[in-house]
Amino acid sequence: MLRTLRIKNLATIEEIELNLKKGLTILTGETGAGKSIIIDGIRLIQGEKGSPDMIRTGEAQLSVEAIFAGTARSSVSEETSETFFQRILSNRGSGRGYVNGTLVPTKLMQENGDLLVDIYGQNDHAFLRKKENQLDYLDAYSEALDLRRETARIAQDTRKLIREKTELEAREKEREQRLDFLRYIIHEIEEADLKPDEEETLHQERNFLKNAEKIQHLISEALQLAYMQDTSISPQLSKLQGLVLALSEFDFSLKEMLSSLDSFAIGIRELSDHLIRMQGRDGESTEDLERVEERLSLIEKLKRKYGKSAKDILAFLNKSREEYETLTTSSEKLEELGAAINKSFVLYREKAKALWAARRNGAARLEKDIENEIGFLGMQKARVRIDLQSTLSELTLNDKIRDTGTEEVEFLISPNPGEDPKPLRKIASGGELSRIMLAIKSIGREQERERTLIFDEIDSGIGGKIADFVARKLQKLAASHQVLCITHLPQIASFARTHIKIEKQIVGDRTFTTVSELNFEERVEEVARMMSGSRVTESGLRTARELLERNSGTVLNPDPGMKGFVQ
Repeated sequence: MLRTLRIKNLATIEEIELNLKKGLTILTGETGAGKSIIIDGIRLIQGEKGSPDMIRTGEAQLSVEAIFAGTARSSVSEETSETFFQRILSNRGSGRGYVNGTLVPTKLMQENGDLLVDIYGQNDHAFLRKKENQLDYLDAYSEALDLRRETARIAQDTRKLIREKTELEAREKEREQRLDFLRYIIHEIEEADLKPDEEETLHQERNFLKNAEKIQHLISEALQLAYMQDTSISPQLSKLQGLVLALSEFDFSLKEMLSSLDSFAIGIRELSDHLIRMQGRDGESTEDLERVEERLSLIEKLKRKYGKSAKDILAFLNKSREEYETLTTSSEKLEELGAAINKSFVLYREKAKALWAARRNGAARLEKDIENEIGFLGMQKARVRIDLQSTLSELTLNDKIRDTGTEEVEFLISPNPGEDPKPLRKIASGGELSRIMLAIKSIGREQERERTLIFDEIDSGIGGKIADFVARKLQKLAASHQVLCITHLPQIASFARTHIKIEKQIVGDRTFTTVSELNFEERVEEVARMMSGSRVTESGLRTARELLERNSGTVLNPDPGMKGFVQ
């Protein structure tokens, strides 16, 4: 449900705020007063494209904000009882959209907006323009959504098995050639006997061998300083330890320093031992360097062919082994896949057949329900047919196995006797489409979660008793959904729970439109104006009062928080 709508600098809007309620809300006003601008604001919240031309003259940007009761479909925020939308457009052509304060792409705003709001206007019938929407509606009406989801799951499983078999068959054609190639790869990598960290060790060894003479010279100097001479660190440190030990008899604090000298002496001996072991490698020859270079060259060759490192090469080896194993058993695998596909396809046909039956039965009932509904709305002679074309009987594995089953659906209508039914989306007028949409939305809506339904001038081309029927349908629909309706008919206005009046005013050299929620007496005057035009008479007021008392029931006081100007 739309709770709050705030629009700023949209077209000639300066700023408005509407606090909306449950039930049926009517928006009335003179032609051109700016009623549709509110719908335009909601469209922007739904993610529809905007342009800098929509921004109020002299302003840098426009902003539309809306608060809905309900949770948005997104991962941008924690679930709450309300969802906040904001859309901003600048005069430089850039725009931003937010859901619960987090910047989101327009597509996500469209997804969330479509979940919360339906708009039906003279040129606003996406439901009727898209056959897939008609199929969705038929399945919901026929209580076949669970069956359709199960059909889709089996279709996806079947297509997956077919893809796997097709890929295996393609490889089977080149099986022997591929097996020879895989044997070569596996043999080449296995013969190299690579170790994951071998390359780094070889680089270190090559560096040592290339600098052997320099290393031996450095080792010799280091050993002379650390160990080899009487004046080197190790013997001198031993003398120092003896002197400090003797002195500690006279200064006990020196005993604590002896442990540090001992650790240092141990470190010098360990260093000397390591240097002696390095010195022992002096016997490594040119042949050793050649061996290392050859090994590195082999690894580099394998890297160019199979991966960027030894680990990548070994991973490629494992993958090649797996493919080799698969190909050697491909005949058995193909037989297994064929059996699995046939089993899955039989199951798909069973589910598709059940879905076809549910749709056929549902279509027969839906035709009658829609005809009954639109008959009350002034289209008594119209006939509705739901064309259900199925490919079930001809379905084979070579056909596309669809998630939605085997049917194509088209809603057809014959507005007048003697005319053949034709696609509803092509021949119905704007007023007829609005009434048909009202009928369709009235059927089965009680089962859906609460939404905001907006009807823009649904009363086009009707009057009298038909207008009364339309109003009652809107009121019934408003029992389970929030309904907003722009209307010029007093009969429809009289059934509303909330009545919002939009008036154009000129302040200075600028044009504005005041937006206000009417109390009962104000509604009487507005309905009287709608009945008789600008000249409101006492008899018109009495008739309007009777109409409201009969149709509107309890009338709530206007919301003091609703204020502002809108063009």
